[in-house]
Amino acid sequence: MPPSPDLKIIETIADIPEAQWNALAGNNPFLSHAFLHALQESGCAAPRTGWKTQFLTLWQDNTLVGAMPLYLKNHSYGEFVFDWAWAEAYKNEGLNYYPKLLCAVPFTPATGLRLLATSTEIRAQLIRLALEMAQSSGVSSLHILFPYEDQVREMQQQGMMVRQGVQFHWRNPGYADFDAFLSGMSHDKRKRIKQERRKVRDAGISFERIRGKEITTEQWTFFFSCFTHTFRQYNSPQPLNLDFFRRIGASMPENILLVIASRNGEPIASALNFFNADALYGRSWGALEYHPGLHFETCYYQAIEFCIEQNIALFEGGAQGEHKIARGFLPETTWSAHWLAHPEFSRAVEDFLQREAKGMNQYVDELNDSNPFKQKPSE
Repeated sequence: MPPSPDLKIIETIADIPEAQWNALAGNNPFLSHAFLHALQESGCAAPRTGWKTQFLTLWQDNTLVGAMPLYLKNHSYGEFVFDWAWAEAYKNEGLNYYPKLLCAVPFTPATGLRLLATSTEIRAQLIRLALEMAQSSGVSSLHILFPYEDQVREMQQQGMMVRQGVQFHWRNPGYADFDAFLSGMSHDKRKRIKQERRKVRDAGISFERIRGKEITTEQWTFFFSCFTHTFRQYNSPQPLNLDFFRRIGASMPENILLVIASRNGEPIASALNFFNADALYGRSWGALEYHPGLHFETCYYQAIEFCIEQNIALFEGGAQGEHKIARGFLPETTWSAHWLAHPEFSRAVEDFLQREAKGMNQYVDELNDSNPFKQKPSE
């Protein structure tokens, strides 16, 4: 039998060979070495912003055989699975909810691998070691966000509590073009989308879809001005900086699609997407002018056209947004796994999650009743 893998806690992903990390991470752009490195080096996911890297890694000799993107957190921003009420309950009892351990991709509500491993046994070992790390370090809890369902079931087998969420995803069964997509929708939904697109065209707005290598410095700067404008509108903290976007533009251009909307030759809006051969992920957008339908065209319809052209099967439009249903997106269950050190709070949360799951299942059923298609697209 080979010796047991060696455990190392890595505080900067630059200390992990890029090729070895990517061999375990697969083709998901958000799990790529380049993406996580850019978050860290730009200071967006760093100790000063409340993200202390504690990547749990397993090594066989000098070969990486297992890893978890793990962070020590002193807040709950940038996660998209909301535990603010849990933190408040701890505070009301005079207990500290922070720090906590979080396994996730910062600021990214996209489902993917969370146990990067060469075997089932290594995955089980990663979960066990993460739980032992949480228990021995004195944190309040361990949270693993947006794993695949098969991995969340492995976490459940080791005693973690499971939580359900919902997002809205667009599926491409092999549409020939955008009209073929529309032809499968009910009359009123098809008419509405055509009207939205016509309003944008009638406003004199045109669109350019630019892949990573072709994006200029000026276009990145323009996108960032739109991105910043949106966060200012909602008086929200801005999680990502221009340095981060420039870094990913240079290090992973093959995964980036930028949409720029222009009116009278001047850019007015922009949306950033990530993609691989299997999926496209809508991430960030902003507009300097308001026009009816501009958001839907820039963020959804341009991306759908790109998916059809490139034969990409899945478009994840990001967190939340029931308005997406009328535009061809259907509800999909998302998952997270949780462990709390405090026995009484753990029991209370488990009871809450069971009740929440029943409500979530009913909610998804109600959403499916609003299916915009004549028949549900093939998956």
